[in-house]
Amino acid sequence: MSQEQPRKPEDQKEAVTYGDVFPGVQGVELADKLVAPKDAAIMQAEENAVLGKTIKGGAAATLQTAARQNEKAGVVGPDDMNANIVTGDEGVSVKEAELPGRRIITESIAGQGSDSNTRNVDHEKQRKIYKLVEAVGQYSQRAPLAAPNTIQAGGAGGQITIGEALEATAMTAGQKPVEWSDAAAIQAAEVRATGRTNIVPGGVAAAAQSAATLNARATKDEEKTKLADILADATSKLPADKPATRRDAEGVTGAEMRNDPFLTTHPTGVAASVAAAARLNQTNSNEMPK
Repeated sequence: MSQEQPRKPEDQKEAVTYGDVFPGVQGVELADKLVAPKDAAIMQAEENAVLGKTIKGGAAATLQTAARQNEKAGVVGPDDMNANIVTGDEGVSVKEAELPGRRIITESIAGQGSDSNTRNVDHEKQRKIYKLVEAVGQYSQRAPLAAPNTIQAGGAGGQITIGEALEATAMTAGQKPVEWSDAAAIQAAEVRATGRTNIVPGGVAAAAQSAATLNARATKDEEKTKLADILADATSKLPADKPATRRDAEGVTGAEMRNDPFLTTHPTGVAASVAAAARLNQTNSNEMPK
């Protein structure tokens, strides 16, 4: 049984690395490794042991899809694995935390993604984004602003910013190719977060517009830039940020709808995240002592 990954051929566009499926990973040691079948199997076994099932859209499911693609492309074999990554000192980890009003699941490989193994992490920001991701998944509709205001804030934490809502989109709809409607929504979000009327050079809106232009010319989905590629570190690319409000949500939703051929918004996309953030902020404000 092979314990080492074959090298990724330079001309093999189908090969999928950890950096491709998890844009937030840091360091060449993990980001450049090809996803192998037994990596996915180990993560699935860990999920089943801790949670009793394989999570839909979780790390195991994502790795399984990537591993199948790599195996089909002939860059990995059925018995291949990244032994130094998935069975090392940090290895694969699945942790579950029950907090008031919500359940947080943290999955990591080689220390990437786990709160306890990540340095210089803004834990308050992570808590808010986890809460927002859960809210988007539970309450997003085709018309996000019309959804009932029943989301529980789960605590008196800080307000969720527009930048954090964009980062949450990287988790809820990260593998969606960037389209014109997404770019328009991201631009509207950036304008409202920064207070500027012009696009910030090198910012998320500029990157989204460039991605939408290139994606319109691409013939294969795997060649297209995804939302996660643009929004994974959105807050660091904004020169200013602010808590999301209902008016912000209306502006972002309108921009996304106007640029969608069917005049709709993506159920877990940019508008849905900003709308969910605005509702959570409003609920949290209403629950604070007067």
